[in-house]
Amino acid sequence: MWFLHFIQSSIGKKWIMALSGCFLILFLCSHAAGNATLFVGVSLFQAYADQLHSHPLIVAVFSSGLLLIFALHIVTGILLTLQNKKARNRGYKVQKRAKIRANSQASATMIYSGLFMLLFVVLHTAAVSFGDHASIGKTIAEMFSSFAISIFYIIAFMVLALHLSHGFWSMLQTFGVNHPEYNGLIHALTFIVPVFFLLLFSSLPLLFLFH
Repeated sequence: MWFLHFIQSSIGKKWIMALSGCFLILFLCSHAAGNATLFVGVSLFQAYADQLHSHPLIVAVFSSGLLLIFALHIVTGILLTLQNKKARNRGYKVQKRAKIRANSQASATMIYSGLFMLLFVVLHTAAVSFGDHASIGKTIAEMFSSFAISIFYIIAFMVLALHLSHGFWSMLQTFGVNHPEYNGLIHALTFIVPVFFLLLFSSLPLLFLFH
Protein backbone atom coordinates (compact mmCIF):
# COMPACT_ATOMS: atom_id res chain seq x y z
CA MET A 1 0.00 0.00 0.00
CA TRP A 2 1.36 3.40 -0.99
CA PHE A 3 0.49 4.96 2.37
CA LEU A 4 2.61 2.46 4.30
CA HIS A 5 5.53 3.02 1.95
CA PHE A 6 5.10 6.78 2.36
CA ILE A 7 5.13 6.83 6.18
CA GLN A 8 8.14 4.50 6.18
CA SER A 9 10.12 6.88 3.97
CA SER A 10 12.12 9.85 5.24
CA ILE A 11 9.67 12.30 3.67
CA GLY A 12 6.72 10.49 5.22
CA LYS A 13 8.32 10.59 8.67
CA LYS A 14 9.04 14.30 8.28
CA TRP A 15 5.39 14.89 7.41
CA ILE A 16 4.31 12.95 10.50
CA MET A 17 6.68 15.07 12.59
CA ALA A 18 5.41 18.29 11.00
CA LEU A 19 1.70 17.46 11.36
CA SER A 20 2.01 16.16 14.90
CA GLY A 21 4.20 19.13 15.78
CA CYS A 22 1.58 21.49 14.37
CA PHE A 23 -1.14 19.91 16.52
CA LEU A 24 1.12 20.11 19.59
CA ILE A 25 1.73 23.81 18.96
CA LEU A 26 -2.03 24.33 18.73
CA PHE A 27 -2.35 22.50 22.04
CA LEU A 28 0.28 24.81 23.54
CA CYS A 29 -1.79 27.77 22.37
CA SER A 30 -4.96 26.45 24.02
CA HIS A 31 -3.02 25.48 27.15
CA ALA A 32 -1.45 28.93 27.30
CA ALA A 33 -4.88 30.56 26.97
CA GLY A 34 -6.20 28.51 29.88
CA ASN A 35 -3.14 29.16 32.04
CA ALA A 36 -3.37 32.88 31.33
CA THR A 37 -6.43 32.98 33.61
CA LEU A 38 -3.97 32.63 36.50
CA PHE A 39 -2.92 36.23 35.87
CA VAL A 40 -6.40 37.26 36.95
CA GLY A 41 -6.51 34.92 39.91
CA VAL A 42 -6.57 31.32 41.10
CA SER A 43 -10.35 31.42 41.40
CA LEU A 44 -10.78 32.18 37.69
CA PHE A 45 -8.36 29.40 36.79
CA GLN A 46 -10.32 27.03 39.03
CA ALA A 47 -13.56 28.06 37.31
CA TYR A 48 -11.92 27.36 33.95
CA ALA A 49 -10.80 23.91 35.15
CA ASP A 50 -14.24 23.13 36.57
CA GLN A 51 -15.90 24.10 33.28
CA LEU A 52 -13.43 21.94 31.36
CA HIS A 53 -13.97 18.89 33.57
CA SER A 54 -17.74 19.27 33.43
CA HIS A 55 -17.47 17.59 30.01
CA PRO A 56 -15.66 14.32 30.86
CA LEU A 57 -16.29 12.72 27.46
CA ILE A 58 -14.72 15.64 25.61
CA VAL A 59 -11.77 15.64 28.02
CA ALA A 60 -11.27 11.90 27.56
CA VAL A 61 -11.38 12.08 23.75
CA PHE A 62 -9.11 15.12 23.64
CA SER A 63 -6.63 13.58 26.10
CA SER A 64 -6.50 10.29 24.17
CA GLY A 65 -5.96 12.11 20.89
CA LEU A 66 -3.23 14.26 22.41
CA LEU A 67 -1.51 11.19 23.83
CA LEU A 68 -1.58 9.52 20.40
CA ILE A 69 -0.15 12.62 18.68
CA PHE A 70 2.53 12.98 21.34
CA ALA A 71 3.50 9.30 20.98
CA LEU A 72 3.68 9.61 17.17
CA HIS A 73 5.88 12.70 17.49
CA ILE A 74 8.27 10.99 19.91
CA VAL A 75 8.56 7.66 18.10
CA THR A 76 8.94 9.28 14.67
CA GLY A 77 11.51 11.72 16.03
CA ILE A 78 13.60 8.88 17.43
CA LEU A 79 13.34 6.92 14.16
CA LEU A 80 14.40 9.96 12.13
CA THR A 81 17.34 10.60 14.46
CA LEU A 82 18.56 7.01 14.12
CA GLN A 83 18.01 7.12 10.36
CA ASN A 84 19.95 10.39 9.98
CA LYS A 85 22.76 9.10 12.16
CA LYS A 86 22.99 5.95 10.04
CA ALA A 87 23.00 8.04 6.86
CA ARG A 88 25.81 10.28 8.16
CA ASN A 89 27.89 7.23 8.97
CA ARG A 90 27.52 6.25 5.32
CA GLY A 91 28.80 9.61 4.13
CA TYR A 92 25.40 11.19 3.57
CA LYS A 93 25.63 14.72 2.17
CA VAL A 94 23.23 17.30 3.52
CA GLN A 95 21.58 19.47 0.89
CA LYS A 96 22.65 23.11 0.79
CA ARG A 97 19.20 24.47 1.70
CA ALA A 98 19.08 22.31 4.81
CA LYS A 99 22.39 23.82 5.99
CA ILE A 100 20.74 27.14 6.74
CA ARG A 101 20.37 26.13 10.38
CA ALA A 102 22.19 22.82 10.43
CA ASN A 103 24.78 24.16 12.88
CA SER A 104 22.26 25.67 15.29
CA GLN A 105 22.27 24.48 18.87
CA ALA A 106 18.57 23.69 18.68
CA SER A 107 18.99 21.44 15.64
CA ALA A 108 21.89 19.53 17.20
CA THR A 109 20.02 18.87 20.44
CA MET A 110 16.48 18.16 19.22
CA ILE A 111 16.47 14.55 20.42
CA TYR A 112 17.76 15.53 23.88
CA SER A 113 15.41 18.49 24.34
CA GLY A 114 12.55 16.29 23.14
CA LEU A 115 13.35 13.56 25.67
CA PHE A 116 13.66 16.14 28.43
CA MET A 117 10.24 17.51 27.50
CA LEU A 118 8.86 13.96 27.69
CA LEU A 119 10.19 13.68 31.24
CA PHE A 120 8.71 17.07 32.10
CA VAL A 121 5.29 16.17 30.68
CA VAL A 122 5.21 12.92 32.68
CA LEU A 123 6.13 14.72 35.91
CA HIS A 124 3.77 17.62 35.27
CA THR A 125 0.87 15.31 34.41
CA ALA A 126 1.50 13.24 37.53
CA ALA A 127 1.55 16.39 39.66
CA VAL A 128 -1.66 17.98 38.36
CA SER A 129 -3.79 15.10 37.06
CA PHE A 130 -3.86 12.53 39.86
CA GLY A 131 -5.33 14.83 42.44
CA ASP A 132 -8.78 16.33 42.83
CA HIS A 133 -9.44 18.72 39.94
CA ALA A 134 -11.74 20.64 42.28
CA SER A 135 -8.60 21.98 43.99
CA ILE A 136 -6.30 22.20 40.96
CA GLY A 137 -5.94 25.96 41.41
CA LYS A 138 -4.68 25.49 44.95
CA THR A 139 -2.33 22.71 43.78
CA ILE A 140 -0.79 24.98 41.13
CA ALA A 141 -0.39 27.83 43.63
CA GLU A 142 1.35 25.54 46.13
CA MET A 143 3.64 24.06 43.47
CA PHE A 144 4.78 27.42 42.14
CA SER A 145 5.32 28.73 45.66
CA SER A 146 8.24 26.31 45.86
CA PHE A 147 11.51 27.80 44.62
CA ALA A 148 12.91 24.43 43.44
CA ILE A 149 9.75 23.48 41.54
CA SER A 150 9.48 26.92 39.93
CA ILE A 151 13.10 26.78 38.77
CA PHE A 152 12.55 23.31 37.32
CA TYR A 153 9.50 24.55 35.40
CA ILE A 154 11.37 27.59 34.10
CA ILE A 155 14.23 25.36 32.91
CA ALA A 156 11.68 23.12 31.20
CA PHE A 157 10.14 26.11 29.43
CA MET A 158 13.60 27.19 28.26
CA VAL A 159 14.17 23.72 26.84
CA LEU A 160 10.75 23.89 25.17
CA ALA A 161 11.71 27.21 23.55
CA LEU A 162 14.96 25.69 22.31
CA HIS A 163 13.07 22.72 20.88
CA LEU A 164 10.49 24.96 19.21
CA SER A 165 13.09 27.27 17.67
CA HIS A 166 14.17 24.51 15.30
CA GLY A 167 10.97 22.46 15.28
CA PHE A 168 8.83 25.39 14.11
CA TRP A 169 11.25 26.16 11.28
CA SER A 170 11.50 22.49 10.28
CA MET A 171 7.69 22.19 10.26
CA LEU A 172 7.35 25.14 7.87
CA GLN A 173 10.05 23.73 5.59
CA THR A 174 8.23 20.38 5.43
CA PHE A 175 5.00 22.18 4.53
CA GLY A 176 6.87 23.94 1.73
CA VAL A 177 6.72 27.39 3.29
CA ASN A 178 10.05 28.47 1.84
CA HIS A 179 10.27 31.53 -0.38
CA PRO A 180 12.87 34.34 -0.54
CA GLU A 181 10.12 36.90 -0.08
CA TYR A 182 8.97 35.35 3.20
CA ASN A 183 12.17 33.82 4.58
CA GLY A 184 12.84 36.91 6.67
CA LEU A 185 9.45 36.56 8.36
CA ILE A 186 9.94 32.81 8.79
CA HIS A 187 13.33 33.41 10.40
CA ALA A 188 11.77 35.97 12.76
CA LEU A 189 8.94 33.60 13.70
CA THR A 190 11.43 30.90 14.71
CA PHE A 191 12.41 33.29 17.52
CA ILE A 192 9.08 35.02 18.18
CA VAL A 193 7.04 31.83 18.68
CA PRO A 194 9.44 30.14 21.16
CA VAL A 195 10.04 33.38 23.07
CA PHE A 196 6.27 33.98 23.31
CA PHE A 197 5.69 30.60 24.97
CA LEU A 198 8.81 30.99 27.13
CA LEU A 199 7.73 34.37 28.51
CA LEU A 200 4.10 33.38 29.02
CA PHE A 201 4.71 30.04 30.72
CA SER A 202 7.74 31.19 32.75
CA SER A 203 5.91 34.21 34.11
CA LEU A 204 3.42 31.94 35.88
CA PRO A 205 5.83 30.33 38.39
CA LEU A 206 7.48 33.73 38.85
CA LEU A 207 4.05 35.22 39.55
CA PHE A 208 3.50 32.89 42.51
CA LEU A 209 7.13 32.73 43.59
CA PHE A 210 7.39 36.50 44.04
CA HIS A 211 3.69 37.07 44.79
